[in-house]
Amino acid sequence: MLSAVARYKQLLSSALARYFPHTTAYLRAEREAAQPRKPVRKQSKKKSTGNKKASGRKADSGKPGPAGIYPATRLKVEDAQVKAMRERVAQAVNARLIGAPSDEQWAMILCRAPLARIFAGAGSGKSSTLVLRVVFLLCHLDIDPKRLTVISFTNASCTELRERLQRLLDFWQYPHDARQCVRTFHAAMATLAKECLGNPRWFEQLDEPGTEPDNPLTGARLRPAQQRLLKQAYQNAYAEDARFRTLTHRLLKLPTPQEPPQGKPKAPLDACKLPGEFAALPLFELLHGQIDFAESLGIRLDRLEVKTLDCATRERDFIEAMQRFHQHFTALLKSQGLISFNGAFAQLSERLQGASDGKPGAAQLALSHLLIDEFQDISPQIVQWLQAVHRRLHGAGERISLMAIGDDWQSIYGWRGSSPELFIDFDRHFPSRGRSKSTTLLLGTNYRSIEPVIRDGEKVLAEVQNKQAKTCVAARAMQPGDHGVKLIQRFDLASGLAALLKEICAQCQHVSERPNADRTAVLLLSRRNEPLQQVRAQLDKALPVRAMTIHRAKGLQAEVAIILDDCLPVEKHPLRNALYAHSGFFSGSYDQAMQDEARRLAYVAITRGVSRVLWYTRKAQGATQCLAS
Repeated sequence: MLSAVARYKQLLSSALARYFPHTTAYLRAEREAAQPRKPVRKQSKKKSTGNKKASGRKADSGKPGPAGIYPATRLKVEDAQVKAMRERVAQAVNARLIGAPSDEQWAMILCRAPLARIFAGAGSGKSSTLVLRVVFLLCHLDIDPKRLTVISFTNASCTELRERLQRLLDFWQYPHDARQCVRTFHAAMATLAKECLGNPRWFEQLDEPGTEPDNPLTGARLRPAQQRLLKQAYQNAYAEDARFRTLTHRLLKLPTPQEPPQGKPKAPLDACKLPGEFAALPLFELLHGQIDFAESLGIRLDRLEVKTLDCATRERDFIEAMQRFHQHFTALLKSQGLISFNGAFAQLSERLQGASDGKPGAAQLALSHLLIDEFQDISPQIVQWLQAVHRRLHGAGERISLMAIGDDWQSIYGWRGSSPELFIDFDRHFPSRGRSKSTTLLLGTNYRSIEPVIRDGEKVLAEVQNKQAKTCVAARAMQPGDHGVKLIQRFDLASGLAALLKEICAQCQHVSERPNADRTAVLLLSRRNEPLQQVRAQLDKALPVRAMTIHRAKGLQAEVAIILDDCLPVEKHPLRNALYAHSGFFSGSYDQAMQDEARRLAYVAITRGVSRVLWYTRKAQGATQCLAS
């Protein structure tokens, strides 16, 4: 029985570990980075830094997690290796190739843990720190570049990382070209598919063969070749499947089809509006979009029992139609030697889980040591694939490591199946052997924005239910006239466009007179393209202004951020709620996840600004309501 003092000390220690990871795991890792690890007989238990609000999640209710595969032993790092890295970095700083790393950045660069999770806040310099981590592994720990892969979010971000990495490797006089170790998830998967699935052709690349697969999260509407194939699969399903015809007419609210049909029936191309979706779409496009979402959640439609889902009849009809359409779509892809990205992820996960003998090929070995950027934007499907890849390598006796870098506060792709819960619950999905846990570090210093911008960004997250508790610190000093979010209410673009254009010009003038201003004067941001297009049409092209959606602007910055958004409430989505619950990965509903994501999207928009943020809206609601109060 613990004494009252002992109980108090235990509670205090737990609270500090939860709310101040910077003072626990971070400081512990920094001490480890400064001196070699000594063997110990007994490891102390690490306190969890995760948010406790997820304690009631379905997957934790007595259901055991996957067995641990990541080693408890630390990477072997000698004093001489750390010293050599620090000296060479100092030389690169003097040569103005990089900025001098902070203590918390050094903790990540020199981390000895084979399993590490890095919470990297907005503007924390994670990209430059990630590149230095790769340099340390390759140039000082002699990790084989053929066994190391850096995963970045898009081909564009991969290109930027490769350029940064190559400059530093040249300075280090590294003898190998390691640029190809930087890939997107889909490019890394495609390389593995060549090795395991017979070099398939991709449905997503029908109009652009030969290019490296990019992340479809950032893609636009379906291209003509993809639409033609989807329409053909839809027609095949309608002509050959009487049940699909019935479901199609129900969903489109058409009269019951004649059975048996006279001649070859022609599928109706009417648009369908699904609750929760922004617009009506042709039914074949709508089915494909929801299939893509279900598969990103790791759901196998061919194994889904529709009757078990907790939803209304219309949603069950839609999901059954999805299953039947998907069956014909998959058959059509196979007949043309094609496969979808989702189909390949699922096939590879199952094949790797079932493999128990034989040496892993080069594409698998390349994934032995993984560093994954923007980890908060992965989906359950990617989690399952990563688990299968590393379990296969572990089973073959290969040494593996995983460093996940991200920020749950900037997770904004839930509408495509991603969720910050997968990052917050990292140890449940990627367990170490024995009682060890992942090392958790924090990059909490913001080198981009002034403090009022950071604090206003944090305000909009106050009501987000599931998040990692942290407080970011501003490194940038304020200048006269700087401010956080200035809210302009009762704004209507149709009548207020002239005033907005005048304000944009004024902000550009202000930035031109500001010492050491950012290269981009103004970022004009919105959730939707339509208002941006209206402004672009009237905007002076000579002004240093970039206009883009908030999703596309993530990772960018400007001296002034101007946001056009009404923060309208999210419409409920019964179909996705049912799929979300069935997946078993999440603690809440899809609707709740989207409400939280709207707040995180506001956070991303605000933290693009360096010294000023202006937000134009009709009225204060949602994220802007807490700023107004």
